[in-house]
Order: sequence, then C-alpha cells, then structure tokens
Amino acid sequence: MLQRPGRGDFPDLHVFPGGKVDADDFVPELVTDVDDLQASQTLGVDAGGLRYWVAAVRECFEECGVLLADRGGELFVPGSDGEASRFDAHRHALIAGETNFGALCRTEGLTIRGRLAHYHSHWVTPEVAPRRFDTRFFIARMPDGQATDGHAWETADEAWVAPSQALEYFEAGRWQMISPTLITLQSIADYTDVDSMLEAVAVEAHLPELTDELFHQGMHPLR
Repeated sequence: MLQRPGRGDFPDLHVFPGGKVDADDFVPELVTDVDDLQASQTLGVDAGGLRYWVAAVRECFEECGVLLADRGGELFVPGSDGEASRFDAHRHALIAGETNFGALCRTEGLTIRGRLAHYHSHWVTPEVAPRRFDTRFFIARMPDGQATDGHAWETADEAWVAPSQALEYFEAGRWQMISPTLITLQSIADYTDVDSMLEAVAVEAHLPELTDELFHQGMHPLR
C-alpha cells in the first residue's frame, strides 16, 4: 500500500498502487492468455478492455516495482544486480514519460501474462469527491523473487502489509483510507491463503452484496 503525499487530491490517504489507462496501453500482441474480446466482456465494455489489464500491470511496475510479465516462457525475475538496475532505469523512464510499456517489453523480450491480473471490482468516485474516477481494481499473486519498492517521487510512504493489519491501522487512526480501499481490504482479509482468495475472485464470490449504501460509497456492478 502507498501513502499519498499531503497535497493534491486525497492527501495523506493510504491507497493501492494505481493510475490512469493510457492510449499506449493497447498492445494486444504483447498480452498472453487474455484477448481484447475476453477482457471487454469481463469488464462489460464494448471494446478496448485489454487496456485495463496492461495499465494495471504497468502501474504496478511503476508504483511498486513489481513486474507481472514473462520472458522465455517463465515468470520474470531479475537475473542479476545489473539487470535489476537496468529495470530500475526502465521504471524511471516510464514514470518520466520517456518511454512506454510496450517499448519496454519489446526491448527486454517480455510478454504480459494477462491472467496474472484478476479483475476484482468496479468503483466510481462519489459526486462529493474533489475529483472523480471510474476505476477497475485488479488483484494478483506476488511473484517469487521480486520485492516491492514504492515510487518515492510521488508517494510519502509504502508498506507491504496483510489486509487485516491495514484495517487495524485504520481502526487505530494511524492510516486514513476511503471506502473503496476499506471494502476491498475487507473482501480479502478473511482468506488464509492466496489460492482460496483467487478462487473466490474467479467465481465472483469475493464481494459483499451491492447495497444502496455501498453504491452510494462508489461500488458498482462488475459489468
């Protein structure tokens, strides 16, 4: 989880890594296991749904240094300190807008394994918020051999934390969070292992019933 800086929209909040979908995120030739038709049907959009998967993978890399991609048919893990440094430079270039994710993948021989990112939920910021977003949340297994590294240029702090611990920090007043973050944490906090959590997400059994109150707080149907 990342803590936003004490300025701008939603100051000081603890949030998940994320960002906006870019035009350059439509690279179907670089995505395995999911095509645009499947992605669009899963999200309930006419076309272009695959951009959300690519954006989720890209933002995960930009904001917390975790890269959900394959190379040579194997899940990517930096092979040496020199390679880790090279990918850190790629990350800086992405954040600075000096390259795009598709170009990075082509340069490094990477493909995006689409099914590593699982569609979790759909949120639209309530009308009272200073800025409004139509947001899709994704969830993924943390890859072996990688470690989180928060984007210090745009965030105040980072933490790799169990969902139950994050909720305790909120209850104790140590962390500030808004409804989408809290309800997402609550939706996964009771699972004791990643496999059972992802199985529930796969059959869409992980979310609470969409009540009028939850809709008011920003939760929307998955599609």
